[in-house]
Amino acid sequence: MPVGIFRVCLVVITAIVNHPLLFPKENGTVPENVEEIIQNMKEREQSLRLEQLRLEQEIADQEARQKIVEKAAQVVEESPEEKVRWDMWTALSMVIFLLIELWRQDFQEGNWQDTGGEEDDMAVLGKAFKGVSFPDKAVLASFYEKRILGTTGDMARMREMVEGFADDLLEALRSVCNRDADMEVEDCMGVGSMYENWRVRKPFVCDLIVPFAPPEPYCFRSQTWCSGDSFPPDEQGYGTIKVCRADEDVAGCICDKTKLGEDMLCLLHSQANTIRPSSEMEDLLCFKNTQYLDADQVMKWFQIAVTKAWNRISHKYEFDLSFSLLDLPGALKIKFRSGKSIAFNLTPVVQYENSDVYFISHFPRSSLVADLPSSTHWFLTFAVYERRFIQLISKTLPANACHISCLQILSFLHGKQCSLTGPSGLTNYHLKTVMLHLLQACPSQDWAPENLEARLQDMLKFLEKCLHEKKLYHFFIGNGRVPEELGFPIIFQRAEPLNLFRPFVLHRDVYRKTVDTFHEMLRNMSALINEYTVHIPHAHTNGIHKESF
Repeated sequence: MPVGIFRVCLVVITAIVNHPLLFPKENGTVPENVEEIIQNMKEREQSLRLEQLRLEQEIADQEARQKIVEKAAQVVEESPEEKVRWDMWTALSMVIFLLIELWRQDFQEGNWQDTGGEEDDMAVLGKAFKGVSFPDKAVLASFYEKRILGTTGDMARMREMVEGFADDLLEALRSVCNRDADMEVEDCMGVGSMYENWRVRKPFVCDLIVPFAPPEPYCFRSQTWCSGDSFPPDEQGYGTIKVCRADEDVAGCICDKTKLGEDMLCLLHSQANTIRPSSEMEDLLCFKNTQYLDADQVMKWFQIAVTKAWNRISHKYEFDLSFSLLDLPGALKIKFRSGKSIAFNLTPVVQYENSDVYFISHFPRSSLVADLPSSTHWFLTFAVYERRFIQLISKTLPANACHISCLQILSFLHGKQCSLTGPSGLTNYHLKTVMLHLLQACPSQDWAPENLEARLQDMLKFLEKCLHEKKLYHFFIGNGRVPEELGFPIIFQRAEPLNLFRPFVLHRDVYRKTVDTFHEMLRNMSALINEYTVHIPHAHTNGIHKESF
């Protein structure tokens, strides 16, 4: 018994000595050559294993000699219970050793490499905040007036022109469609940065969504990832849309949810009613041999319908219309004879129940996000509620509040940095989400125009924290503090929060590129702002100072 305990302690002590966490990281520096360190650790591990075998051999020899002495003194037959106890301690020792060894190898191959990569980047990033040169109020105000306001004055006129043309185009689309067989198109709605007044980067692009519905007697029945059924993590934020007859009681019959035996028949839904010809469902833009709406089929239908509609009304206009991207259903470009052009997106969407949440067929994607799970999975957009929330909260803020100014400056800086060092995983939607969270967290008076500098720092701090934790939650999903005036669906408020930075955990190369870009943006912030700043009296230029985050 004591010998068994001694063996267990020996194995544990050996594993602890062999563990890379024995020496704290604070007392060392990050190794430059990780492969050389790992090779040295493997050699040390081999030597420790040899030493362990030698010690075990010595212990075995001592035990053997002790047994000989005991047998010489007194010959006692070993009972079966003692053998079982001895075997138990031996087996337990081996199990403990194997578990610790597996844990050590996993740490060495995984976290140890991360220590030289991601965590090192975040340590440098934190230091960069403490020493970043941050422009003062006068410089920021001059930059905003010259670079932001000076280039966004024509947005209202552009929105008016695009909306008027889109209404005319959709009216022509309705006239060329077969109302008994084709989808019914509703009026378009403007969403995104152009309609929330914070777009700063050219070219200005208007985003319009177009709800559509199936012809009678059909209807859409949707299902989201938070509706009760289990969805894989990569399908969170998505849903499916089923095309059904309006008189079908899909929710009230289990035949659609349960696999019935070959010799069983649903009395409510006969085979003639449940199985429709494949061509009929494909005409309703469904995926082959299913009742689920196919985003690719919708894109083809919409592009053909837009082309027919333009051919009908093109004689009324003195410009050309073309598709700028064929991977999106309605990425259109108006080209005038003078050579100037205007781009806008006309995207078909499906309404979620009676709310202003929409399933969007194709969503602008960055390198951070993977492809759609399938063409029958539709992304949910809350763009209408986001626009309403900004309008609602703006009524409670001081006059000329700085929330939009902060978002515009941050969007400009990040876009400028990406044009220098290449795209990153951050998007303008992430930046807007940061602003929405801070609008809800900070008191209204904190957004006064004189607090532009402080609020911009808050947004950078918040974004740095989210990057460090790889967590940026969707503003609406899982947020129980959404104002009741918005009429936001309760099912999404009660859902689990959706982490927009979850792909960073899966794609380390994109994460490191994003961190590097953010780090470079902080370093170049003053230079980028001063490049577009008008001359300021000497008394103010000294205001560029080191700001401790």
